[in-house]
Amino acid sequence: MFTGSLQKTTLESEYSKLRANYAGFPTVDEPVFDTELVSKIISNLKLGKATDIDGLTGEHLLHSHPILQVIISRLFKLILSTQYIPCGFKHSYIVPLPKLKDTRTKAMTCDDFRVIAITPILCKLFEYCFLDKYQSLLTTGDNQFAF
Repeated sequence: MFTGSLQKTTLESEYSKLRANYAGFPTVDEPVFDTELVSKIISNLKLGKATDIDGLTGEHLLHSHPILQVIISRLFKLILSTQYIPCGFKHSYIVPLPKLKDTRTKAMTCDDFRVIAITPILCKLFEYCFLDKYQSLLTTGDNQFAF
C-alpha cells in the first residue's frame, strides 16, 4: 500500500516537470470560443475606430442583436476546427499618416509618412479571442519587429 502511494507521487512529480516545459495546444477536444468569450471581447473593443474594408466598426458588433455573438462564436469554432482562414480576414487597406507637424513649409517625401493597416473587425475579434484563450501558450521575443 505504501509503495503505491510513493509511485503515485513520483508519477505526479514527473508529470509536473514535463508539464512545465510543454508548449503545445491544450488537449481539449473542442475549441472553447464560446459566446461568453466573444461577448466579453466585443464589450472591451475600442470604439471610435476607422471602418474596415466592409464598412464595419466595433460599434456595429456592440449594438447588434445578441444572436450575432452566438453566430460569431460558431464561426470561430469552425475556423479553428477546419484550420481555414476566411479570405475576408486577409483583406485590409493602408492609410498613410503624415509624421511632420508642419507640412506647409517642406516638400513631403515617402519617409515623412507612417502607415497603419485597417484590418477587418471580425479578424481583430478572432485575434483577441485567440489571445485571451491561448496567450499563456505563446511566447514572443524581446525585439518587437526586429528593432
